Amino acid sequence: MQAAYAEAFDRVMTCTVADWLRLLPAAIGANAFALTDDSATVQLANGSTPSRSSLRIQWREAPERRIALVRLPQLNVSFRFENTPDTERLAFMQRFDLFMQRGGG
Repeated sequence: MQAAYAEAFDRVMTCTVADWLRLLPAAIGANAFALTDDSATVQLANGSTPSRSSLRIQWREAPERRIALVRLPQLNVSFRFENTPDTERLAFMQRFDLFMQRGGG
């Protein structure tokens, strides 16, 4: 996991939109959020800043990644924090990454 997260960054994530939408509520946790077809706006709990802290996540399907005969679906995902202190971004993203983590053995 990372030690810090910028206010705005993009990622390519290997999953389908259906998988993304299934995992997203658990990754967001107890934070209130509004969902559209291709984005989510998350209201982050914030006791240290008087203004509301939020995160806008947007995604869109990207071309699949091919490795030999393996085909992997991909999403381009952008994260945009607003009025969110570094420590709050770190705590949210560490939880988010843990819930979105996928792997095999």
